[in-house]
Amino acid sequence: MEKFRINTILFTATVAIIFVGNVDYLRRTKVWFGLPAVRSLYLTVVFLLAANITAHSGVTVVADSVSRNPLSSASVFDCNGRFIGTSDIGGRLAFTSAADYPITVRYMGFVEKTVDDPECDTIFMQENVMQLPEVVVESRRKKLLHILAYVREYSTLATYTDTVSMFREKMVDFMMPDDDKVSFKGWTYPRVLNSKSYYHFTDANGLDSVSDRCSHHFTWSDWIGMPPELALPQKIIGKESASDTVFGKYGPAQIWLRTGERLTLDVRFLADTASRKLIPRFSSFFHNDDIDFEQFGLRINYSNVFGSSAGPFELAGYSFNIESRGRGHDIFMFNHRDEPLFVTTYTEVYILDKEFVTVKEAKKWDKRNFGNASIDIYEPMEAPALQPSVLALIDRVNNIDADIVRQALPTDQRLVSRKVSKHNFNIANRALTLLKELTGISSYRSKKNFDRHWNDFTKDQIKKNQESRKQRSDE
Repeated sequence: MEKFRINTILFTATVAIIFVGNVDYLRRTKVWFGLPAVRSLYLTVVFLLAANITAHSGVTVVADSVSRNPLSSASVFDCNGRFIGTSDIGGRLAFTSAADYPITVRYMGFVEKTVDDPECDTIFMQENVMQLPEVVVESRRKKLLHILAYVREYSTLATYTDTVSMFREKMVDFMMPDDDKVSFKGWTYPRVLNSKSYYHFTDANGLDSVSDRCSHHFTWSDWIGMPPELALPQKIIGKESASDTVFGKYGPAQIWLRTGERLTLDVRFLADTASRKLIPRFSSFFHNDDIDFEQFGLRINYSNVFGSSAGPFELAGYSFNIESRGRGHDIFMFNHRDEPLFVTTYTEVYILDKEFVTVKEAKKWDKRNFGNASIDIYEPMEAPALQPSVLALIDRVNNIDADIVRQALPTDQRLVSRKVSKHNFNIANRALTLLKELTGISSYRSKKNFDRHWNDFTKDQIKKNQESRKQRSDE
């Protein structure tokens, strides 16, 4: 490291001497950057300086083991299974401390890689060919595509003192019409068929507890739906191996990479607004002063792509990572109202099965009530093995005695807005009750009561936080 500092200082000094020696000439001739050659020389020197620093600063690059091309948007997890960032457009990883190692690098469609050495300069990822189920259209009457998928999610909610980490796996399905003329529109956002969640709670006072439930819904996972049909860039249509980058206002917005019939699309939603049509539910969040997105990327994998477009029919899976400061007013009371909160979500969606169904069959699927026991969770073969820290969390949660925990929890009556009372359901009373529900009167009163109790709870919590901080400062 000391040698790196000396080399960098010498290199920088040399560059400075070159420019200082020519500044007087450039000033006298009044050309400065007006000459293309001077501009080129300047940019070249700056590039060489950056390259010199990068070459010796321990920057780690994620790359394809066959093509040696850098892989952008690779996800990185620390030794505790926490998501800590992604690789940039050049495949470079953000700074990771030695305490984070061994780190785990994931790139959907590639075999997961664990790295023990903090000095490793290149992480080569081996492609994992995903075998998609065959989709057979048996009849022209089958107008809707039903997709079954397995989802893995890693999310974190944190302030400066408190952290909630969550791992969740679930089974979901989608129902997309193959034709715009179909009357039944199905659903393009994941419908949960079965779900298992595992939470880990820590704070500055040494709290270390786990649970299978949490009162704060902070994940972004359910806000990303099925990617629509997308037209391919002309540069990659009909090519065996090709790539194309669409630049936005603030950098690369879409990166297309094609290898045979396999296709990958990386979308960076903070680079421009044009790509945000893929995530319509987030439109209001981008204009919310309480939320600031620091990272927002989506990676879509397609297989068996032969035409000029790709959509749900060719979809092999997708993943996304979201990092935000804030999550909305609904969870602002995560322990400390006057402290900022940070939310990270990394999710992988693996396509398990596809089938064309009729409108009648789709409506039956829509009306079916799925309990947790009605469908099992199926993990695909290409999904990487869970990290030891995640397996340890699952084991701790599964060994909780739920009955003892439930009996020990006190009930805060101020947050209970529903009042249960007996009704004499004669014809008049029942008609009035139904009319209130139909017109929204009952829900309006319930919300009003909840808001009043919630405000009381908020004031009380703020008072407790202030007293707690004052007590710590006195100590």
